[in-house]
Amino acid sequence: MAYNEQRTEIVRALLAATPNVTERKMFGSIGFLVNGKLCIGVGDHDDHVMMVRVGNDAYIAAIKTPGAHPAIMRGKEMKGYVFLDEDAVREEAQIKRWVELALAYNRELTNQ
Repeated sequence: MAYNEQRTEIVRALLAATPNVTERKMFGSIGFLVNGKLCIGVGDHDDHVMMVRVGNDAYIAAIKTPGAHPAIMRGKEMKGYVFLDEDAVREEAQIKRWVELALAYNRELTNQ
């Protein structure tokens, strides 16, 4: 499995104070689940290096961000999920922004 160790450690550190975080190897990445729901994936794929689950409401704005694009899995667009390339996560502050966005949607899911 290929994934960026440094980026993975940054995500771990950003999630350290978040309760109910688990990690799972999935889809050739490290998946970070919060409250049992996939929140963030860190990997090194041809078309992305991270995936975040932002939900439908934040989706359109998210994919307009440089380095972000729709998540396509098995030829199908996965609404609410965003693939990120290197341009979107070059700096720790960028990663933090995406993690916060994913956690905000996870809180919405948990409170439903």
